[in-house]
Amino acid sequence: MTGADNRFVSPRDVETLSFEWGTKWLSSPRSNGAQRVAVGISVLEPGRGHLRHNPPGSDETVYVLSGVGRQVVEDETGQPTYREVVAGDVDHVPEGVFHASENVGWERLLVTYAPAGPEEVLRDLPGCTIIPPASTPER
Repeated sequence: MTGADNRFVSPRDVETLSFEWGTKWLSSPRSNGAQRVAVGISVLEPGRGHLRHNPPGSDETVYVLSGVGRQVVEDETGQPTYREVVAGDVDHVPEGVFHASENVGWERLLVTYAPAGPEEVLRDLPGCTIIPPASTPER
C-alpha cells in the first residue's frame, strides 16, 4: 500500500502470524509503512498464551480489549509480578523487561511496539504460520 491507501487498514487487509494464538499487525513497516509505532491485535484462544519474552528495542503496551487474563511482568529488580487483567486494563512493558500472558478467558488484546520493528522477530519463531490476508475469518 502507498499514499493515502495505507492510512486505513482492516484486519482482512493484513496477514496473520498464527501460533497457538494469532496476531494481525494493522500498522507496521510491513503493513502500511509506519516506522515509529506498530499496532496489532492479538487473539488468545481459551487455554492459550505466550511464553516469557521481552520486546527487543521497543516498549510494548498491551491493552485488554475483551475478556480476562493474567499478565506476568518483571519489576525493577527482575522479579515476576502477576496480575489479573480485564477489559480496559493496560500493561506497559519497558524495553528489555520480560513478560508473559496467560489466558484465563480473554479473547482480544491491542498490542503496540514503539518504535516499530520488533514485531518482525515473531515471523521467525518456532510454530509461526503466516496466513495471507483475507484467508481467515474476521475475529
